[in-house]
Amino acid sequence: MSLHTVWFIIVATFWCGFFFLEGFDFGVGILHTVVGKTDGERRMVINTIGPFWDGNEVWLIVAGAAIFAAFPQWYATMFSTFYLALLLVLVSLIVRGVSFEFRGKMDDPRWQATWRWCMTIGSALVPFLLGVALGDLLNGLPINSHHEYTGSFWNLLTPFGIYTGLTFLSLAVLTGANFLAIKTTGAVKERSDAVSRRFSWVAAALTIGYIIWSTIEISGVLPNPVAIVAGLAVLAAVWLGTTHSHGWAFGVSAVAMVSAVAVIFINLYTNVMVSSTNSAYNLTVSGTSSGSYALKVMTVVAVIFTPLVLAYQSWNYWVFRGRLKAPPQGSDQPGDDGSSSPAPVAADVAPGAVSGEGDAG
Repeated sequence: MSLHTVWFIIVATFWCGFFFLEGFDFGVGILHTVVGKTDGERRMVINTIGPFWDGNEVWLIVAGAAIFAAFPQWYATMFSTFYLALLLVLVSLIVRGVSFEFRGKMDDPRWQATWRWCMTIGSALVPFLLGVALGDLLNGLPINSHHEYTGSFWNLLTPFGIYTGLTFLSLAVLTGANFLAIKTTGAVKERSDAVSRRFSWVAAALTIGYIIWSTIEISGVLPNPVAIVAGLAVLAAVWLGTTHSHGWAFGVSAVAMVSAVAVIFINLYTNVMVSSTNSAYNLTVSGTSSGSYALKVMTVVAVIFTPLVLAYQSWNYWVFRGRLKAPPQGSDQPGDDGSSSPAPVAADVAPGAVSGEGDAG
């Protein structure tokens, strides 16, 4: 197997890893006002991703950096094509991150409501916009012989791209609901369970439609095996949700998310971007890759550091594996910043584990 093919697989893996980790993360941000009815409950919901959210976003940076280093021509065309869309993604990530810190800085209902909406909208826009962009890679965009995008911003909103974005958004909500069902207790857990059971049908319908449409996009007769895995996984999430098997439901919904992302890259290969102007203008894996020496050096670096990153993140999830409990009603106390914040959130953890206390910042 050639090195540029290896790096195409690595890039695809980074994107899958990002959506796997940030999928439930975004889902929690979207649902925090749905399953949390009081400030204490909403703070508990945010605390479930407090130790993870900023580390999960690193995968997006690494995915972009890997494209830049391994496939510079792909990077140049893709990032210039999606310039405005990626700017919206960046703004959404910034606003979402700031909302974690600013929501409790003032004891003003309007201030807190503003940042709650910022968190909700920012968490929803990122998986949707990135889904649109990845769907466009497979659907095809107007690219000329110089590998330059010749369309406008509105040409990026292709029907398949929008549908892909909605599919990824629905899977993020589903994984977020299942994650909250295994990380919380009491009323929040019950509401998360209800969202999972009801919304799983929406995610399943969108995912099955996505599988069918993506198969048509490559003029195939049967979907590839990974697409079948995505369909079976989301259907399993529907069934497991009815049996209240939250741990398994979270696992299979995460598999559905990863498989849905992988479908894009599997169907795309050996291209990295498809030109709707002329297939001769497609950007290919071999035609956009860096030189062999650069790829060799990058491979050595990836082999050394990727296991370390995975080990650290695995340890982080293990330490903060316990369920969080909402504080008793009426236990809100002034926080260090002068705002009204709930008493510390308790966590059911194994002996020696650290509880997930404090705000998400």
